[in-house]
Amino acid sequence: MRLFNVLSPEEVRRIIRTTVAPLPSEIVPIDQAGGRVCSERVLSPEDLPSFTRSTVDGYAVYSQDTFGASDAAPALLNLVGEVRIGELAPSMERGSTIYVPTGGMLPEGADAVVMVEYTDVLGDLIQVLRPVSPGENVIVKGEDFRKGDLVLEPGRVIRAQEIGALSALGVHRIAVHVRPKVAVLSTGNELVPYETISLRAGKVRDCNAPMLMELCRKKGALPRYLGILEDDPTEFRVAIQKALQDSNCVVLSGGSSVGTRDFTASILDELSGGNLLVEGVAIQPGKPLLLAVCQGKPVLGLPGHPVSALSSFLLFGSYILDRLQGRETPEYHPSVQAELALNVPSKPGRTDVVRVKLSRAVGTCRGVSKGTVEWQAIPLFGRSGVLHTLTEADGFILVPPDKEGLQEGEFVDVLLYGYTQYE
Repeated sequence: MRLFNVLSPEEVRRIIRTTVAPLPSEIVPIDQAGGRVCSERVLSPEDLPSFTRSTVDGYAVYSQDTFGASDAAPALLNLVGEVRIGELAPSMERGSTIYVPTGGMLPEGADAVVMVEYTDVLGDLIQVLRPVSPGENVIVKGEDFRKGDLVLEPGRVIRAQEIGALSALGVHRIAVHVRPKVAVLSTGNELVPYETISLRAGKVRDCNAPMLMELCRKKGALPRYLGILEDDPTEFRVAIQKALQDSNCVVLSGGSSVGTRDFTASILDELSGGNLLVEGVAIQPGKPLLLAVCQGKPVLGLPGHPVSALSSFLLFGSYILDRLQGRETPEYHPSVQAELALNVPSKPGRTDVVRVKLSRAVGTCRGVSKGTVEWQAIPLFGRSGVLHTLTEADGFILVPPDKEGLQEGEFVDVLLYGYTQYE
């Protein structure tokens, strides 16, 4: 039996960071770029906005003409026209004003807009009841982006707001990293397809594969299910070689468990040219993790128990997909701070992943005034093969290896299952 060479989670992530490189780029229309990762610097091709415009309905003025204006002594300006949306603004001189709607172009020379609420109309005269400062109620040309400004950096995920900014700048196509193709396989003589209606004695439905494929999709990858492998070394070797032919990453579940772990590790060691990178990680659940790079492609072996597979994928598989897509892992992670509702035991020397349910707590948290609404984190204890704790959980907490557990009443960061950026 092979012995675990257990690494810390930080060391595993360091190995992933140094061995998994981003995939090549491709050019896509921006309306298909949502969720993709920018692979090249995007510079602004023009000024945005392309003209100085008003942010309110009002009157374009030379701001100096309004200095000292008040209700008792309004400034009187000649109304000489109006600006129409989408049209060039007419010209105006000192002592005059032009009506301008929100978004309308400012006449050349005008440097501010007086809101209509602070004016009165007297025929062809406008009474200004309050002064305005230069630039007030105005967005100047290039205030958003100047031509040549950096708009997007490599590694940025393209969201709706980036698509909006690119559209406004006239950028119609953008370079992004190729979406990784992920081959997903399950191993185990006890497994049957998850579509199976009637189970024979001793058989269990494969729940890991659909779960892992959904996690891959959430990370922007293209998963492909390659079925269930029996615990047979020859079949396993052939299946991995086939999976590597048309994928950028291979994810196995079950092949790192006791019994099959030995031949799984041996075959991955062989296919990687004797460079099995990870053969165990100091986390609970999820210790029997395998990682190799075969034919330049990462192969991740996850434990077979669903809870362990989920935790390991979120902590390490997600990071592999980030690296393949050139995504820069942020220095923050989506989390909720909550008060721990129960003691959480832990063994020093390993990182414990504890599932928790979030609950509203009114005036119960320490140091919080009565009636204040806060969150409590309720630990959901259970074996790694028990699924109901996953469906009840809103997220998980990490107990660091230098602690012998966490105490009831401590504040913890709950990493949310709805997100997969963990750092």
